[in-house]
Amino acid sequence: MSPLPKPILHDLARLTDQEAEEILYDWSLWARPQQRMPEADWQTWLILAGRGWGKTRVGAEAVRHKVETGQASRVALVAATSADARDVMVEGESGILAISPPWNMPKYEPSKRRLTWPNGAIATTYSADEPNRLRGPQHDFAWADELAAWRFDRDAWDNLMFGLRLGNDPRSVVTTTPRPTPLIRELVKEPGTLLTRGSTYDNRANLAPAFFRRIIGKYEGTRLGRQELNAEILDDVVGALWTLKVIEEHRVTTAPELTRIVVAIDPAVSKGDESNETGIIVAGIAGNEHAYILEDLSIRGSPNEWAQAAVTAYRRYQADRIVAEVNQGGDMVESIIRGIDRNIPYEGVRATRGKAIRAEPVSALYERGRVHHVGVHAQLEDQMTNWTPASGEASPDRLDALVWAATSLMDLDDVFEPADPIGWN
Repeated sequence: MSPLPKPILHDLARLTDQEAEEILYDWSLWARPQQRMPEADWQTWLILAGRGWGKTRVGAEAVRHKVETGQASRVALVAATSADARDVMVEGESGILAISPPWNMPKYEPSKRRLTWPNGAIATTYSADEPNRLRGPQHDFAWADELAAWRFDRDAWDNLMFGLRLGNDPRSVVTTTPRPTPLIRELVKEPGTLLTRGSTYDNRANLAPAFFRRIIGKYEGTRLGRQELNAEILDDVVGALWTLKVIEEHRVTTAPELTRIVVAIDPAVSKGDESNETGIIVAGIAGNEHAYILEDLSIRGSPNEWAQAAVTAYRRYQADRIVAEVNQGGDMVESIIRGIDRNIPYEGVRATRGKAIRAEPVSALYERGRVHHVGVHAQLEDQMTNWTPASGEASPDRLDALVWAATSLMDLDDVFEPADPIGWN
C-alpha cells in the first residue's frame, strides 16, 4: 500500500471517528497505482506478482468494489483448495472479511460456502480441486486466486468461464504467482486479458524486515527467486531432467484403476524454519504398467508430523506399502511409522548410487509417456523442472520422494537396495 502524504496525515486529527473510518476503508487512498482496478476494457485482469506484493488484498478489494457499486451480485471465489478459499480469500488477513467496512460487512456462512452482503449480493467459494462444482452455477464476477497452482487448472478454469455469463459485463480477476503453465501462457496472450505485473520489492515498505533478511537474502538472484519474488514466467532449465512440456503432454485428470499404490517418503531428520522439507508422494501403477502421481503431501515438520501425514495418506488411499529412504534417518524412520501403526507394510530403502543416476531412469519413463501426473502438483513440478544434476546442488525432497515412488512401482531395482531384507515386516 502507498503511505498517505504528510498533509493528509496532519488533517486526520481533525476528522470525526466516522470520517476517519471512511478514510481507513477507502482503498483508492491506500492502493499503489498498479493495485487499482483498471478502467480500460478487459474481460480478465491477470495479476502476475511475487510473494507479498498484495495480490490477495487486490482481489478482495476488487470483489468489494464490484459488489458495492452494484456491478456484481453473484460472485465466484475460486482457490486451489477449499481451505485456501476459506483461509485466504475470505478469512485471511487481507481477505474479504478483513477489508470490508463495518457498515457493509458481508455475512459469512462457512457451511454454505457463502458470503451475503446487505444489498443481497452473494459470493460462493469453490475449490479448483472439484472443477465439476463450477459446471452449473452462473456468475457475473469471479476472483481466481493462485491459478498457477490449481491442480485441475484447465477443467476448473473452463467451467468457471462457461458459468461467467450473468449481467451485461461479466469479468474475472486472477491473482497468482506465475508458473509457465500452458493456461497462464494462454491467458497472457488472450486479447481480452489486461496484464499487471509486480514484484515483492514493490511492497517492501509494508513487509516485515525479517522477511527480507531471511527470504530475499536466500532467494534473491536464484531461479526460484525470479519466479516467486520477481514474478517472471521462466522457460525450461537447460540440463534439467524434466521439462514442463513433457509433464504436460501426459497429464491426466483422473487415474484408471490402480493395481498397486505406494506412499514414498524422503525424510528430513530435523525440524525448523531452515530445515528441509520431508517429501511425501502418493503414486500408483495401473495394469498397463503406467505410473500415476496422485498427490504431493510434502511438509516441513517434526518426524511425528510427517510420519502421521504419510500414515494418513496410506489409509486414505488404501495403499499397499510405505517406502522410505533411510540413508539419513536409519531405523528412526521405521520406528516412528511403527509407533503410529505397527502393522503397516513398510519398506526402508537405501540409495546405492548418486541421486542423478537414480533420477535418470525415472526421467526416461516420463519421456516415454509412462508416468502421468493426476492434476497439477505445482511445487513438485517446480522442483523437477528446476533442478539440474550439473549444478552440484542436492536434489530437492519432493523430487527424491517422487523418484522413490516411481522406482518402487516400476521395479527399477538397480538404483536402490532394501535397507531391511524383510521389507514388509
